[in-house]
Amino acid sequence: MFFSHIPELMAVLVVGLLVFGPKRLPEIGSSVGQSIRELKRGLNEIHEPVTTAQTQLTIEEPAPIVEPYPVQTEPGHHVRA
Repeated sequence: MFFSHIPELMAVLVVGLLVFGPKRLPEIGSSVGQSIRELKRGLNEIHEPVTTAQTQLTIEEPAPIVEPYPVQTEPGHHVRA
Protein backbone atom coordinates (compact mmCIF):
# COMPACT_ATOMS: atom_id res chain seq x y z
CA MET A 1 0.00 0.00 0.00
CA PHE A 2 2.75 2.46 0.94
CA PHE A 3 4.92 1.40 -1.98
CA SER A 4 2.31 2.45 -4.51
CA HIS A 5 2.75 6.10 -3.43
CA ILE A 6 6.54 6.26 -3.73
CA PRO A 7 6.50 7.92 -7.21
CA GLU A 8 4.21 10.69 -5.94
CA LEU A 9 6.40 11.19 -2.87
CA MET A 10 9.52 11.42 -5.03
CA ALA A 11 7.82 13.96 -7.34
CA VAL A 12 6.86 16.15 -4.36
CA LEU A 13 10.41 15.99 -2.98
CA VAL A 14 11.96 16.87 -6.35
CA VAL A 15 9.61 19.84 -6.82
CA GLY A 16 10.32 21.01 -3.26
CA LEU A 17 14.04 20.69 -3.86
CA LEU A 18 13.81 22.71 -7.08
CA VAL A 19 11.61 25.42 -5.60
CA PHE A 20 13.25 25.91 -2.19
CA GLY A 21 16.79 24.61 -2.71
CA PRO A 22 18.83 22.13 -0.69
CA LYS A 23 19.57 24.55 2.17
CA ARG A 24 16.01 25.61 2.88
CA LEU A 25 14.34 22.20 2.52
CA PRO A 26 15.41 20.85 5.96
CA GLU A 27 14.30 24.10 7.62
CA ILE A 28 10.90 23.87 5.97
CA GLY A 29 10.57 20.21 6.97
CA SER A 30 11.35 20.96 10.61
CA SER A 31 8.94 23.90 10.70
CA VAL A 32 6.17 21.73 9.21
CA GLY A 33 6.87 19.05 11.82
CA GLN A 34 6.81 21.63 14.60
CA SER A 35 3.51 23.01 13.29
CA ILE A 36 1.97 19.54 13.29
CA ARG A 37 3.13 18.93 16.88
CA GLU A 38 1.64 22.25 18.00
CA LEU A 39 -1.63 21.41 16.24
CA LYS A 40 -1.80 18.03 18.00
CA ARG A 41 -1.04 19.66 21.36
CA GLY A 42 -3.73 22.27 20.81
CA LEU A 43 -6.30 19.67 19.84
CA ASN A 44 -5.46 17.63 22.93
CA GLU A 45 -5.88 20.73 25.12
CA ILE A 46 -9.31 21.28 23.61
CA HIS A 47 -10.27 17.60 23.88
CA GLU A 48 -9.19 17.10 27.52
CA PRO A 49 -11.65 19.59 29.12
CA VAL A 50 -14.50 18.18 27.06
CA THR A 51 -13.86 14.60 28.16
CA THR A 52 -13.30 15.73 31.76
CA ALA A 53 -16.58 17.65 31.74
CA GLN A 54 -18.41 14.67 30.30
CA THR A 55 -17.14 12.34 33.01
CA GLN A 56 -18.03 14.83 35.75
CA LEU A 57 -21.65 15.09 34.71
CA THR A 58 -23.95 13.42 37.16
CA ILE A 59 -27.09 11.69 36.09
CA GLU A 60 -29.96 12.69 38.32
CA GLU A 61 -32.75 10.33 39.16
CA PRO A 62 -35.87 11.10 37.15
CA ALA A 63 -38.72 12.73 38.99
CA PRO A 64 -41.39 10.30 40.11
CA ILE A 65 -44.43 10.10 37.91
CA VAL A 66 -47.34 11.75 39.64
CA GLU A 67 -50.71 10.44 38.66
CA PRO A 68 -53.29 13.20 38.14
CA TYR A 69 -56.15 13.47 40.53
CA PRO A 70 -59.14 11.49 39.36
CA VAL A 71 -61.78 13.65 37.83
CA GLN A 72 -64.94 13.50 39.86
CA THR A 73 -68.06 13.99 37.93
CA GLU A 74 -71.68 13.85 38.72
CA PRO A 75 -73.52 10.81 37.55
CA GLY A 76 -74.54 11.19 33.94
CA HIS A 77 -71.86 13.76 33.02
CA HIS A 78 -69.05 12.76 30.67
CA VAL A 79 -65.54 14.21 30.76
CA ARG A 80 -63.64 14.63 27.52
CA ALA A 81 -59.91 14.31 27.62
